[in-house]
Amino acid sequence: MVFSSISFLTVFFPLFILIYSLLPKKVGIKNTFILFSSIIFYSWGGPKFIFAILTTTVLDFFLVKIMHQKNNPAQRKLFLFFSVGLNLGLLFIFKYFNFFIDNVNSVSGIFGISSIHLAKIILPIGISFYTFESITYSVDVYRRIHKPLDNFWEYQLYIILFPKLIAGPIVRYHDISDQIKNHVQNETMSNKLSGFIQFCIGLSKKVLIANAMGEQADAVFSMNPLDINSQSAWIGALAYTMQIYFDFSGYSDMAIGIGKIVGFRFPENFNNPYTSTSITDFWRRWHITLGAWMKNYLYIPLGGNKVTPSKLYINLGIVFLMSGLWHGASWNFVFWGAYHGFFLIIERAFLLNALNKAGKIPSILYSFLVVVVGWVFFRLENIHLAFGFVKKMFSFNFNSAEGIVTNNDFDYLIFVALFFSFISLNKHVKSLHDKIFYSGMSAAQYVFFTFIAFVLYTLCLAFVSGSSFNPFIYFRF
Repeated sequence: MVFSSISFLTVFFPLFILIYSLLPKKVGIKNTFILFSSIIFYSWGGPKFIFAILTTTVLDFFLVKIMHQKNNPAQRKLFLFFSVGLNLGLLFIFKYFNFFIDNVNSVSGIFGISSIHLAKIILPIGISFYTFESITYSVDVYRRIHKPLDNFWEYQLYIILFPKLIAGPIVRYHDISDQIKNHVQNETMSNKLSGFIQFCIGLSKKVLIANAMGEQADAVFSMNPLDINSQSAWIGALAYTMQIYFDFSGYSDMAIGIGKIVGFRFPENFNNPYTSTSITDFWRRWHITLGAWMKNYLYIPLGGNKVTPSKLYINLGIVFLMSGLWHGASWNFVFWGAYHGFFLIIERAFLLNALNKAGKIPSILYSFLVVVVGWVFFRLENIHLAFGFVKKMFSFNFNSAEGIVTNNDFDYLIFVALFFSFISLNKHVKSLHDKIFYSGMSAAQYVFFTFIAFVLYTLCLAFVSGSSFNPFIYFRF
């Protein structure tokens, strides 16, 4: 089930909020209900995979518990190895096994060796997200940042908590461990209203903007790059640039909003990334929780910044190759990660100084251009087609016979999307944004924005009911 589906908006979400609000304000009862709801939420999309999660969480819980009781460093490392290996092993089997076999077949075919048949493996939804959260539990306890949970069902709740289960934000264990026991005390009226407002803003970003951008992007990217002109290529690239941002950031807003309603504080996942002044800055604003995970659990263990420049560049390359591979078992994702890693390395080597001298607007234009081109490689699985698409973008061929007809929604919503992508550059708008999302509002403002939120909820419901186009990009990751 996804947040923008009819079943969630008309049945699951209203019933969940209603029943949760009527329950006694005791954390044990509330947690049991959230856990039960989370199991239904996940089972709705793939009932058989719920057993895979339940099984791995049982093993993880006891492996980490035993590790915590050990004082011998070697034994602690051994149990950490088992726990992390279990999670990464399952991720490999479900997500990367066929990719691995496919590449083995490509190499063996050169030498005339017969191919290995690919297995029929269905990817459990959200596996990349809950695998990373399981690893944070093991590593945080191993590093003694936080002790393990005493209650297995509390651990189960941390892993399967439905607002962030499918697509994050990736919540590190030590950020939420205490909240699992005391989130009920954060169930204030202001948090509930603020959460509902953020949920509706996220829903609107997804349904009203991302879906329209997605239809146009699909229309362009389904064509052979040889058959379109430069204008069409740019329309497709910009449409996808807006689709993936409003789709994913909208989903994150919905997850954070639901979390607020029930007293949880999830970390923010986006901070106006298209206003970044460099690719380095972009990765501080885009999918923030993935960046934080990569930094804390991969980059720093590799040595972080406390290494020679050449080793630092290698570490950055490794981190971004892994980041690309995390997104999908395909070479285009690996290339996309390497592409971003390349720009981070040259920025660290010399380009940041030049961007600082160039000023804010030129730096934003540079960053946005690099990101838009990068999304082409993210969107097109065939790298040769992706290069052809980028080549067409910069060929400046405006032959009208190779143009495409844009749909009516796209013609004005692209300006709406661009407006909201860059409007935070205005300090007054940025201040209003921070007030709604972070610092709280006056009673009158809560009433006004809650009314607006109900209007948006109704409008989105009407749009979802009247359209069969409602994909979610990160659902498959």
